[in-house]
Amino acid sequence: MPARQLQPSEYLRFRELGVATVHEASGQQGLIDADLVQVVPGSSVAGPARTVRCGQDDNLAVHLAIERLEPGDVLVLTMPEPRPVALVGDLLVLQAQAHGAAGVLVDAAIRDRGELVGTGLPVWARWVRAAGTAKGDPGAIDVPVVVGGATIEPGDVVVLDADGVVVVAQARAGEVLQAAEARQHKEAMIRPRLQAGELTADIYGFRAEPGR
Repeated sequence: MPARQLQPSEYLRFRELGVATVHEASGQQGLIDADLVQVVPGSSVAGPARTVRCGQDDNLAVHLAIERLEPGDVLVLTMPEPRPVALVGDLLVLQAQAHGAAGVLVDAAIRDRGELVGTGLPVWARWVRAAGTAKGDPGAIDVPVVVGGATIEPGDVVVLDADGVVVVAQARAGEVLQAAEARQHKEAMIRPRLQAGELTADIYGFRAEPGR
């Protein structure tokens, strides 16, 4: 896994800025185009991706990946083809939490939803299903994966909240964070004007000029 380029405080800022702002600041890149279940309501997280490509309908790779977790990692679990089988339940999520995971993104299903909510660990998944998996394929850990049309490299910044998920390439993390901060500051300056009755059509010059 590539060396981290960000400090914990910078991942915290990515989380606070949120998926929508980070997506816009990145040039509308990296958005994961998938319907995801936010298992823990109100949760949000940002951190470096610890990627896992499981065998099809097999979660042995998840068991093997837990020991590689570092504090603050977002565990990203995939298969060759997303299917509604549960790659994790409460026991694996408890292990991930104990080994420092800040969150989990599952491009498949989770089960034991009630218990997962109780852990408080932010988890997103495509499905909630009780269907289990095999445990015979070691898969691959810390490899590029694709989720919802977005490529996630090991160590990329993954931001997750109620709006979904966006990934920022590690090499662009600094510039995107700076752009997101600037965007948030600009919006903060406009909010009082909107509350006073001004219109974004006027503030941003969206009105078409006569004859155009």
